[in-house]
Amino acid sequence: MQQINNTGFALIRIITGLLMGYHGLEIFESAKMQEYASWDSIKDMPFPLLLAYLGKGSELVGGLLLAFGWQTRIAGVLIGVTMFFICFKIGSGKFWYEDQHPFLFALLGMIYFFAGPGKWSIDGIKRQKTF
Repeated sequence: MQQINNTGFALIRIITGLLMGYHGLEIFESAKMQEYASWDSIKDMPFPLLLAYLGKGSELVGGLLLAFGWQTRIAGVLIGVTMFFICFKIGSGKFWYEDQHPFLFALLGMIYFFAGPGKWSIDGIKRQKTF
């Protein structure tokens, strides 16, 4: 198996995390959160406003964890589950076209779940100090 480019892998992790965290900043916009809770696809679910806040909170926390490479595998699961939920429950599940954006974020989250953070990560620094 060919060695991955650690610098490129780390840069993609950081950029993905920052983009996901940026999306999560909407948690601080009350009007935006109310709008999300009123969408047809979510308003019939139990506690739609709570679901909107949980989703945006997951984007913010998962994105920051991923960007810093801290608890990277947990961040990958958090982002993956949230984005798959958005793609298939909130969206129409058409990941090849309409819901491609959340689906691609979910795939990126899963990559970091399976592969770990790469370099320039708090997880990597902690691992080095334990040996």
